[in-house]
Amino acid sequence: MVVTSMREDLERDLGCLDLPGCIHGLNDRDQMVFQLLQQVEEGFTGDDVAERMDCEPSTAYRSISRLLEAGVVVLEQVNYDHGGYYYVYRSRTSEEVVHDIQRLLNDWYTAIGLLIQEFEDRYRPDSENRENQPLQSCPYHPLVQLSGGVVLCD
Repeated sequence: MVVTSMREDLERDLGCLDLPGCIHGLNDRDQMVFQLLQQVEEGFTGDDVAERMDCEPSTAYRSISRLLEAGVVVLEQVNYDHGGYYYVYRSRTSEEVVHDIQRLLNDWYTAIGLLIQEFEDRYRPDSENRENQPLQSCPYHPLVQLSGGVVLCD
């Protein structure tokens, strides 16, 4: 993992035309599958996606899997009248996706605010805990992905 500073991330142009792609780290094919699923209300099977994307089914299913993990696509079971079933994949609405991205960013902003307060408390000139509390790297957190770097915490 390449570690960059948050400042570098904030200063660089994300060059991002597709917000879910930027936020969730989706590749070009994932973003094309997401756009394809946005075009239909009833959804597609994995094989339908592969056919329309002109790729192997395994490639389509990998992209679908990443989209499911990102939460921008949902899986629905469709039952046959005489038994059996199949799955279709449907894009969540743009409102749902935007709401989730906004929530993710708000959570990230809150977490960073707490880290700033901890930093201020620790390094305030009159702080008694200044020497007794070394900074440690936080365990992995999905919000750290947004910054592309490492956040420090207790």
